[in-house]
Amino acid sequence: MNKRIFGVILLLVLGGIFAYNAFIKNDDPTSSNNQMDQGGVIMPEEAAGIAVGEQAPDFELSTLEGEKIRLSDLEGQKVILNFWASWCPPCKKEMPEMQSFYEAYHEEIVILAVNTAEKNPDNAKKFVEENGFTFPILIDDDSKIGGDIYKALALPTTYFIGTDGKIQLERKIGPMTFDEMVDIKNKLK
Repeated sequence: MNKRIFGVILLLVLGGIFAYNAFIKNDDPTSSNNQMDQGGVIMPEEAAGIAVGEQAPDFELSTLEGEKIRLSDLEGQKVILNFWASWCPPCKKEMPEMQSFYEAYHEEIVILAVNTAEKNPDNAKKFVEENGFTFPILIDDDSKIGGDIYKALALPTTYFIGTDGKIQLERKIGPMTFDEMVDIKNKLK
């Protein structure tokens, strides 16, 4: 009889734990599944950024090599616009995935990795050189493009721009994997 009661109690406890994890914990905005926790900075909710369907705001920035790149010059091409910093652990995790994606698909889609919120721009150059990244790295010295215009207040933040120059998918806050980038490339028009 005692074994039967113990079994019922154990079953109820396990069921309660399952119910808590399945229903209550997932509704908790402080849960570790919260997308904001994956970025390098906590962002206020009112900083919504550029909405899907809006024209991507134009800008001109220099690469690490000094070449000027203007976003509007890329109209007609798919663009992944990524905001990152060398001090950001999720950004560091994402960059090798981005390099692999760039090597596989650079003829089909443009990657613009905009270094923003960096105290010393030399840190970005050192990080890129040490890791052998070859995709275009742009420098946003004063964080005007990343912070003020695109509201990339959590890093990494990535926008997805279609051939029409408009934001076509919801922005991604947090690191992306190679497979996610492939999926996004295939969804962009």
